[in-house]
Order: sequence, then structure tokens, then C-alpha cells
Amino acid sequence: MTAATLSPREMKRRRKMGADYVPPSPYTVKAALTEGDIFTKLSAVIFGLGNIVRKQYVKGIAFLVAEIAFFVFLFTNGIGYLAKLPTLGTQKQGKVLVDGYWVYTEGDRSVVILLYGVCTIVLILLFLLLWRLSIKTAYKAECLAKENGSAPTIKDDWKTLLDAKAHQLLMFLPTLGILVFTVLPLIFMISMAFTSYDHRNLVLFHWVGLENFKQLFSSDVSNTVSASMFLQVLVWTLVWAFFATFLNFFLGLFLAMVINRKTTKFKNFWRSIFSMSIAVPQFVSLLVMRSMLQPNGAINQLLMQWGWIDSPLPFLTNATWARITVIIVNLWVGIPYTIMQVTGILQNIPVDQYEAAKLDGANWWQIFTKITMPYIIFVLTPYLITTFTGNVNNFNVIYLLTGGAPTPVGASAGKTDLLITWLYKLTVDKSDYNLGAVIGIMTFIVLAVVSLITYRNSGSYKNEEAFR
Repeated sequence: MTAATLSPREMKRRRKMGADYVPPSPYTVKAALTEGDIFTKLSAVIFGLGNIVRKQYVKGIAFLVAEIAFFVFLFTNGIGYLAKLPTLGTQKQGKVLVDGYWVYTEGDRSVVILLYGVCTIVLILLFLLLWRLSIKTAYKAECLAKENGSAPTIKDDWKTLLDAKAHQLLMFLPTLGILVFTVLPLIFMISMAFTSYDHRNLVLFHWVGLENFKQLFSSDVSNTVSASMFLQVLVWTLVWAFFATFLNFFLGLFLAMVINRKTTKFKNFWRSIFSMSIAVPQFVSLLVMRSMLQPNGAINQLLMQWGWIDSPLPFLTNATWARITVIIVNLWVGIPYTIMQVTGILQNIPVDQYEAAKLDGANWWQIFTKITMPYIIFVLTPYLITTFTGNVNNFNVIYLLTGGAPTPVGASAGKTDLLITWLYKLTVDKSDYNLGAVIGIMTFIVLAVVSLITYRNSGSYKNEEAFR
């Protein structure tokens, strides 16, 4: 490193330390274990020792407490669950005769073993990260103590967290929440897909490898799940998600543009009406609509009284009618959200673009296709992808309106079942948790592929800087 590339602070340190001063190596584990002093190296065994020696008591004690807590958990529970994880338990519940009375002895519970086994593995991985951080932090404290005479205090670290490392402080809790409430359950669910955890094996089950996936892609329609059943549910799920997303979008866009026109009166009134519909709990609206659409519901009764029909319309009792009905009812639920989204965008499109287009002689259709629509698509592409994903997993509309009925596709799914409602039936109704986990994995794969391909080919991804 030449003098020209040195920062003023570094040059000042070198002058202070003398001509023989050698700057420390980067704060890596390798540098710490090769160039660090005895306290830094011992920090690999006793976490926080290097920090405590250099008077970073709070940081050092925190590392030490975390290490002790990990080993207490590992030796009291973790090792036991890890030892049983390969078999998921073999001890059945038993009973022994004591003084003329039967006393039941508790056996292994595979689901508990699987859960705590997964948690233990995750904690071991986190412990390895903590080990790495402990060594690096101790070495950094050593180097800074040599350069400045003392290591940074807790007050200095706190100032750094609020300034240069504010992003790490702000992201800590969200990252922790994702790890605990998303990643850990996801690993547990994925693990469950490779076991025999079903209605026949609720207490003790074992690993079965890819058997559940083989059953899903088998041609035997007598199974709880099969390839034809999965394909039918998947196709309907994608069809539903497509119409539920883009009908809501285009109809909401049309209404938002009508309300936003200069000639439209009472704009605030119309926007308030749609906003008030959002305030009604969704499940209340869906249950009311379900009641009204029954063969003896209010809609059929009114149509027959008016003489428009002779017999009740099969809104929810015929497969084709039911599929069309849930899509139309979803418009009532989803269009108000789209109107609110699009209204905000329409009001922020640069006016000078419209004025320039009019001066160039563009008509309303050209302005819409060349300015308004591209701008809206550019801004709303992530929203549309999120909405599509949400509709694939739209449990409420399907389950509260039809419950997946009518006309079963197979032993466990109905004509209006989505992958998510099918998963619910497999787990809650039939207690086939392993097959439900397989459906969950397949749903994740489908959504991940569609979302990534769509987003990476959108203008929002290719040009994040601005709309052009």
C-alpha cells in the first residue's frame, strides 16, 4: 500500500507507532489463530475471554453466557434428541403392574424428537457462527487495543451500531424473526415429508425417504394422493390465481381511471365507498355470500320470485358454476385494494409526459398504452407477483365459500380445492402430515419458479433506478 492510498487516519497511526509499525491482518479467524495473542486464541474455547481481558466486559460476558447456555441445552436435551433422530424413536408406550395397579410408562414421541432434533441442528450451526464471531471480535479488540491503547468500550460500540452499522441493528430483529418463525418451521415441514407421519402413525413414525413423493407422482388413483389428482388441483390453482389476480387488476385499474378522470364528480365519495368495503372483515363478507348463494339462499329466492328462473342456480353445487362463482366473488374482495394502489400511482405519473404526448398529437389510447400502462406495470410488477402468490395460497375465499367442494377430484380433494386447501384437508382432516408436507414443498417450488422467472424478466428488476 503506497502513501497515496493511505487514509489520513492510517498515516497518523503509522507515525504514532513508528516506522516499524505493521498494520494488522484482516479480522479473520485464520489471522486470529495465527497472529493473535494467547487470550485471543483461548477465545476459541472460552468465548469472550479476549474481550473480558481487554475490558469489554458486557460483550465478553454475553459471549460466555451464550456458550454456557448452548452446552447446558446440548447436554441436558440436545444430545438425547440427536441420538434418536436417525430412528425417530423406537420405544412404545408400555404398562407395568405395581401393587395391583397398571402404571403406564411413556414411550417415544417421534414428532417431538423430530422437532427438537431439527432445533438442535440449527442451534449447532448458530453456535459455529458464534464461535467464529467470538474469535474475530477478540482479535479485533486486541488489534485496536494495540493501536489506540484500549479497546472500544460498550459506549463506542453502541455509537457504531447507531451510525456505521445501523443497518445491522435494524435488520437483527427481522432476521431473527424470519429464522425462528419461517426458516425453522420450513425445515421441520420439509423433514416431515420424508417420514411416515400419517393417520396410522401419529405417535411413532420413521424415515421413509422419497416414498411420499413416489406416491404423489404415482398413477394409482386409489391412493390418498396421486399424479392425476395433483395435476388437476395444480392446474385449477394456477387458473384461479391467474384470473383472481389479473381480473382484479384490470377491473380495478378501469374503475380507478374512471374515478380519476377530471370529468368525474364526487371522487372522494367513490373512493370512500370502496375503502369502506375493505374495512368489512373478509371472512364476514365470504360467509354472507356463501349463505346468499345457496340453493335456498337469498339470491336464488329473489330470482325465482321475479320469475327469471324456474329452479335454483347451482352457484356452489356444480363444479363449473362453483369455479366461476369463487372468481367473481373474489372480485368483490380484491378490486377495492387494486383501486387504492392504482389511484396512488395515477396521481404520481409526471404531468409533463402527458402534456408532451398531447403536443405531439397522441390520442387517449396512445397515451394509455405508451405512458400510463407501462408506468403502472413498472411500479406494480412486484405487487402483482405478490398478489399472484397470495392467490395461489388464498385459503379464505375457497374454504369459506365452497370448502373445496363440489365433486371430488379424488380421495382427498374437490373440484375447487387449491393446493393450500388440499394441504389443509390432508393435515387437519385426515392427519396425513407427511403428504401435506409434500404438497407444501411442491407449492413452494411452483411459486418460487413462477415468481423468480416473472420478476427477473420485468422492468422493475432490469431497471431499478427509474421509469423510462
